Amino acid sequence: MDRENQNILYSSTNTLPKNTLLYITIFLITIASNSCNFIAFHNDADINYKKEMREFVQEISSYSKSINSNFIIIPQNGVELVTEDGNEIGNIDEKYVTAIDGIGQEDLYYGYDNDDQLTLATITQNIISFLDLVKANQIKILVTDYCSTNSYVDKSYHKNDINGYISFAADHRELDNIPNYPDPIYNENDDIISNLVDVDNFLYLINPSGFTSKQNFIDAVTATNYDLIIMDFFFNDEEFTESELNEFRNKANGGKRLIISYMSIGEAEDYRYYWQYDWSSNPPKWLEREDQNWEGNYKVKYWNQDWKDIIYGSADSYLNKIIDKGFDGVYLDIIDAFEYFENQ
Repeated sequence: MDRENQNILYSSTNTLPKNTLLYITIFLITIASNSCNFIAFHNDADINYKKEMREFVQEISSYSKSINSNFIIIPQNGVELVTEDGNEIGNIDEKYVTAIDGIGQEDLYYGYDNDDQLTLATITQNIISFLDLVKANQIKILVTDYCSTNSYVDKSYHKNDINGYISFAADHRELDNIPNYPDPIYNENDDIISNLVDVDNFLYLINPSGFTSKQNFIDAVTATNYDLIIMDFFFNDEEFTESELNEFRNKANGGKRLIISYMSIGEAEDYRYYWQYDWSSNPPKWLEREDQNWEGNYKVKYWNQDWKDIIYGSADSYLNKIIDKGFDGVYLDIIDAFEYFENQ
């Protein structure tokens, strides 16, 4: 501002009533505040959401492996992250691929649009084009198809086996039961499984609500011969103990298996230990809207450090609790949260 106009403004404001000056001040503060919000909004819009999720997974991997070098990291879905630009013909993102031990993929052959329904071939092929980029790098592919018709279950296991993937045909989307079919389970063995590479089958059972007690749940799992169990850290809000996890490791036929804990990092869950009562009325800045498909699950700005601090880095963090109990690894869900923000 030039000196002449500055003097005019000064002399004018000195002659205004005090109330008017107060209103002007409030008005200017409001404009400044709105401007900051506008800038913040655009800063969020400029975020590379895929890159932020890649880095989040890499941080989780680096941190956990600094505690236990054999700790297993398996992100579920969001397979586009394996390339630098999210394109199936793009260059592999070496840092991301090096940070993970496996990839979980849902709905590859059945369940993409509806459970017990064949996934469109174009979708299947697109996903496979990403999976096959990393399969040669000793990255284990774990596919969960959602189907209950026996012939579909057979086809799911057969097709995934041909592709070199291990798979689980879930007959409940809620992942709350142990399927009765097939019997025996696909690729059953009595091996002692000590690493992800040797896994030939798995059970995805993260919702124990159908089991009458924790011991009932343990007994049901130990009566099976799955090589790997993906399960929740809690049974009705109660943590599993280290000794209970050792029970889970025993196959019915005398073999041993791996125990992997489920952990969502792209959504916050209001039934978890970290949830605070007042978040519903006074949410933290990183908490977004509720997921319309899953009650009690809320989108998060996963690149925010406060959210990351809940997930890993301290004795009370989610990841530390999992590691301390003796799980062999972690199954990271809502990796594809970047799609929500990209589509805003």
